[in-house]
Amino acid sequence: MQTEKIEKKLKIKFKNKKLLHQSLTHKSYNKNNNNEKLEFLGDRILGFVIANRLIELYPNDKEGALDKKLASLVNKKKCFEVCEFLNLNKFIKTSTSSTNNNNIETKIISDACEAIIGAIFLDQGIKVAEQFILDLWSSELKKSIITKIDAKTRLQEFSLKEFKVLPVYRLIASKGPNHKPIFKIKVKIKNTEAEFGIGSSKKIAEQNAANKLLKKIDLI
Repeated sequence: MQTEKIEKKLKIKFKNKKLLHQSLTHKSYNKNNNNEKLEFLGDRILGFVIANRLIELYPNDKEGALDKKLASLVNKKKCFEVCEFLNLNKFIKTSTSSTNNNNIETKIISDACEAIIGAIFLDQGIKVAEQFILDLWSSELKKSIITKIDAKTRLQEFSLKEFKVLPVYRLIASKGPNHKPIFKIKVKIKNTEAEFGIGSSKKIAEQNAANKLLKKIDLI
């Protein structure tokens, strides 16, 4: 394995070169000394670092919004993109890999990204691992993508989490001409009084009702 080339791409000089080699070794290549445990560790470190950064960036976000942002940043697709950006896929050792193999399975590449993070943590400590992650994830974090959860979805998530049942919506009234109708919807969840929403469509009325109920239970 071309250790110096990999270290140059990572911008990190490893004390223990074996950790670096292990992070890029798939179980199909070596059943006993592969990157599975490093990938397990790296996955947790990545989640911790990004979660901590999101709390700093979005101090007013609720847990649900932060969770969705986190999921969009630490998934296998993003890890694959990072490994591809560093052009490390050609260094991953699998049972069928060769020096110039660019057809390795996507999951293997994304797992290797997490394994590298785990190896960096063990070799260099949390500060270096954190900086490595934040440097490579900086563009995504800077985008500040608003993962807005609509009122119905938020109410549904709350109701399922707390009571294991879905909110109940009922059409109370509809009036007005066909081209300009007005709908009134009632929504109820367990242990709360019902709220009502009005809108030019059933969907809008449901959203308005859910929004009012969320406000009543102090979720927005």
